[in-house]
Amino acid sequence: MQEQQSQQSQNKNQIANPQTGELPKVKSPEMNDRDYVNDALSTCKYLTDSLNIAVREASHEELHREMLQILNETHQSCRELYNLMFQHGWYKLEAEDQQKLDQAYKQFNNYSSQFPY
Repeated sequence: MQEQQSQQSQNKNQIANPQTGELPKVKSPEMNDRDYVNDALSTCKYLTDSLNIAVREASHEELHREMLQILNETHQSCRELYNLMFQHGWYKLEAEDQQKLDQAYKQFNNYSSQFPY
């Protein structure tokens, strides 16, 4: 009974669309659509992390501009992949308690008094 209440509590905080039913009930060794999109999103995240470093450290102005454009396009691709996964119910988020959000906001807002400007 307590386990069921815990699951209901977790589900209440979960933000997700229902799965579309496109996936097989039993996972096989073969990759399905969710696996491919998840792999693409993981790769995209890795690329944005790496490109961010490259853009920040590029010493040549034209190279910096070109890589920044690629970084922006890669971020857009990540967003599109995330939206696709979320629409199909393959990406779930956890809603945070408002009290914790308020506490974090207050904590980081207080840091602003430490900035030199």
